[in-house]
Formats: sequence, C-alpha cells, structure tokens
Amino acid sequence: MARALTEKSAELYAEGKIGGFLHLYIGEEAIAVGSCKALGDDDHLLTAYRDHGWAIARGLDAGAVMAELLGKATGVSGGKGGSMHLASAERNYWGGHAIVGGHLPLATGVGLAVRYEEKPDAVLCVLGEGTTNIGYFHESMNLAAIWKLPVVFLVENNQYGMGTEVGRASALTNIYEKGCAYGIENRQYNGQDVIETYEVMSEALAYARQEGPVLLEAITYRYVGHSMGDPERYRTKAEIELWRERDPLCRVEDKMTGEGAATFDEFTRLQQEVAAEVDAITKFAEESPEPEDAALWEHIYVNPIGER
Repeated sequence: MARALTEKSAELYAEGKIGGFLHLYIGEEAIAVGSCKALGDDDHLLTAYRDHGWAIARGLDAGAVMAELLGKATGVSGGKGGSMHLASAERNYWGGHAIVGGHLPLATGVGLAVRYEEKPDAVLCVLGEGTTNIGYFHESMNLAAIWKLPVVFLVENNQYGMGTEVGRASALTNIYEKGCAYGIENRQYNGQDVIETYEVMSEALAYARQEGPVLLEAITYRYVGHSMGDPERYRTKAEIELWRERDPLCRVEDKMTGEGAATFDEFTRLQQEVAAEVDAITKFAEESPEPEDAALWEHIYVNPIGER
C-alpha cells in the first residue's frame, strides 16, 4: 500500500492536485513496515517529512492520508498539514515534521516523559543521515544518553542529503558510529530487508526500554528525487538501476515464494487489490470537501480577538 499510494500521489502532484512539497518514499518502504511491526500500540513514533510510508505502516487510515495530501477536511490533519505533517494522536504518531531535525528534541522529551512516569513504552525517532550533522542531533543524543531515555534514533541513510552525497557532508560516513561519542548502543543494517528491519528494531526497542537510547543506521536508497521538483543531476541512471535490483518489495516477494510461504499468483492478486483500494481512496479524497474558513481558527493557542 505504501508504494502504491506514494506512486499515486506523484501522479496527483503532477496534475496540480497536491500543492507545496512532496517527498516520495519509493525504495525505502521496508524500513517503515518492519519498524512499525515491531512497535507496540503504546509506543511513540516521530518522523521527518518523508512520512507517507510511515503513516500507512503505523496504521493511519489510507483514505485520510490521501485526503490530507490533497488538503481536504477529511485528512488526518484536517487538510491543514499537507504531505509533511501527517500525524495521529490515536496511533501515538506525533508527525511528520518539515524542519530538519526539529523533531529530535521532541522525541527526547517524549522519552523523558515516559521515563518520568515509569511507563514501559519506547520512542522511535526517524531521521535522515543529513540530520546527524546538526546541533539538534547531538544535543538530543547527549541528553538521551545522560538520562538513559527509551529512545531509538533510526537514521534512514538513503545516500543523499537532498543532492549532496553523504561523504561530502559528513566526516564520518558510517553514521551509526556517531553514537560512540555518547556511549550509545549503535548498529548498521540492511534497510532494504523488511525481515531484518523487524528483527533489528525489535531488539533495539527491547534494549531501549531497559537500558537507554539506541542509534540505528538503515542503509537504503530512494529511487526518485529528493522531492518532486528534483532534477536529479547528482547521480547516474546506472546507480539507480543498481539499487533497483535491491528493491525491498522484490526481496520480500522472492523470499516468501522461495520458501513456499506464498505464490506469485497470490502476490499478483494482492497487487490488484491494493490498486483497487488506491483508486477508491483517491476517489474519496478528491470528492472530500475543502476545510471551512472557520477551521483557520481551530487548534491555535488563543481565540480570535473579540471571542472568549
């Protein structure tokens, strides 16, 4: 569903039906699916702006996600957040954040609340590798380590920060090793493998609940540009095709059919069912109403002048 919905959103963006920025998650889906499978219902999740796959994997209604992309009142954020601000209090999914690294202190704060209230929950904070070069990252890692907070920091290393290759922006290209500076448990793994993701994340969450923070680095790749407006002049077609051979969807299909857990016909039927579902939620989203003007004054800190 995450792949199909994202591909459909690209079509709608090209048609002018989705405004603002749109950052596609194509190629990285195994990380969100495997990680969210490992999360408990009471655990907390915070992500950056490439959040469509995470929202779907966390269990948000796909129709409401699509409606949010189109800025409709039936969207998960009432049509006022757009593609970079998907969230759900019911699912403990606290965004979808557009400011690079801005959610790391928030995740650390949630971890502090969990530890203070002596709850058994954990926090998963998802970020890009470029975020590890800014102050928010180091401040959050430091405090999480000092207070032994139950936070798993998951770096989705898709090889490029916008159009800049990792090695041109970070002196340390093995991002997970940055956890060593704070004495934090750290590990790198194959982010194209959904099973490995689930196993690694399950272990990391268990460790975080008992011992404190973990820094994980998932090696992955985005098959499309940084955003829909990216001309992609910084990488070659050959490089993209090499990574497409490691497509996470193909990997899981090959593994399951090879082990006899499923057949190619079953996968074909599943793809057809997903395509039909995406058509239905797109119809729902397009036919949903725009937010009322009065919605502009909802969910703000103070009432408009003259109202009490």
